[in-house]
Amino acid sequence: MAEYRAVARGESADLLLLDGTHLVSDALSAGLRLHHMMVAAEALTHADIHALVERATSRDVDIAVASVPVMNAASPVRSASPIIAIAARPVLASRIFAGKAPLVIIACDVQDPGNLGAIARVAESAGASGLIAAGQSADPFGWKAVRGSMGSAFRLPIAMHGTGAEAIADARRHGCRIIATVPRAGAPLFDADLEGSLAILIGGEGHGLSAQLVASADERLSIPMQAPVESLNAAVTAALVAYEARRRRS
Repeated sequence: MAEYRAVARGESADLLLLDGTHLVSDALSAGLRLHHMMVAAEALTHADIHALVERATSRDVDIAVASVPVMNAASPVRSASPIIAIAARPVLASRIFAGKAPLVIIACDVQDPGNLGAIARVAESAGASGLIAAGQSADPFGWKAVRGSMGSAFRLPIAMHGTGAEAIADARRHGCRIIATVPRAGAPLFDADLEGSLAILIGGEGHGLSAQLVASADERLSIPMQAPVESLNAAVTAALVAYEARRRRS
């Protein structure tokens, strides 16, 4: 139980916490190595739980049966799911810039883990090649971000950089044009050049991208908004830009 709480607090850089049948199932399907699984005794007869236990057993996962109070103590979620697990973090970062024309989302200082998880979900669904969490961004493999990604964090190549400048430099080394999303004065989204290898900068909640990061970009892009709306949620911005890029490339 203590190990589950430690992983939830982010004290292990190599592990992540899975809470719920959907995430456990997706992790197994993605080939993640599960270190341990805990199942509520009352749920063992449920068909979906039984199927997951059988899948985990076939992979020699250590499984413990616990009472609901123990499950609640082990999980950081207010009301724990009937199945939780600890798994190895995926190692896909080397594939972020794969392909002839990669489309990479760089989340800069996106501190809300739910937002960062949603950006991962958007990036995968729109066909982006990867996500970089930079600066003061939340841990993309923290339990809240993983829940927000709905399993996309297991399949989408994700990397972390200490600063947005480091992430930009990495993207440039791989031949990407850098496009900064700004609330106003950028090229309108529907007129912007979204072809070729791109890295899209998405700013964090509140202040958005720093002036330094915007200045270092090759181009600036703005999403048309009806007044008096001044800005959009980071995940919404990522979704609009990523899907517009997908539409162009199709």
